[in-house]
Amino acid sequence: MREIVLDTETTGFDPLQGHRVVEIGCLELVNHMPTGRSFHVYLNPDRDMPAGAFQVHGLSEDFLADKPRFPEVADDFLAFIDDGALIAHNASFDMAFLNAELQRASRPLIPGERVIDTLALARRKFPGANNSLDALCRRFAVDNSGRTLHGALLDSELLAEVYLELIGGRQPGLVLSVQAAQISVAVQRNIRPPRPHAPTIEELAAHAAFIATIKGALWLQE
Repeated sequence: MREIVLDTETTGFDPLQGHRVVEIGCLELVNHMPTGRSFHVYLNPDRDMPAGAFQVHGLSEDFLADKPRFPEVADDFLAFIDDGALIAHNASFDMAFLNAELQRASRPLIPGERVIDTLALARRKFPGANNSLDALCRRFAVDNSGRTLHGALLDSELLAEVYLELIGGRQPGLVLSVQAAQISVAVQRNIRPPRPHAPTIEELAAHAAFIATIKGALWLQE
């Protein structure tokens, strides 16, 4: 089972008001385990960066000026996600922006049935609680100490760990990689020599004496 954990950073809250995606981060899971494959790109939004958005992710207009525009990476993005289920926190936000970019680039949109919203999962599991990504990291003891600013790839990595907890929890000491899951352990066994099965002369004589005590034994009748 292939799943893609993803996150975006944007210039604002609403693509219908001209806001754009400036960063995409994706992480591949196979059978709920990270494979090490990822997709990450910064994007030139062809517009200014509002101060409020800059305070969230720290991506400036100058930094993004030489980055590719979404149509240049759209095919690579679609090839990476392929037909896997998409995992996102507050997924409606990310999907609205990604579909706006895909539509602008004349690419197929992502249908809602492909998406699993971890915020919805968390709200069902912890109704009334703070279910932000940071709050969930604290609840599940996921180390988010490196998250001083939002970043799409880092947030995807954190969300992958949170998602695994939400759907049932990680096993203690589990190494989260497909390679680790495929390791086989060679067990040394001491092979016993085969036991002799042929009866001894003494055993045959004892058996014949025992049979002689049985009257009318069927296996002696012709």
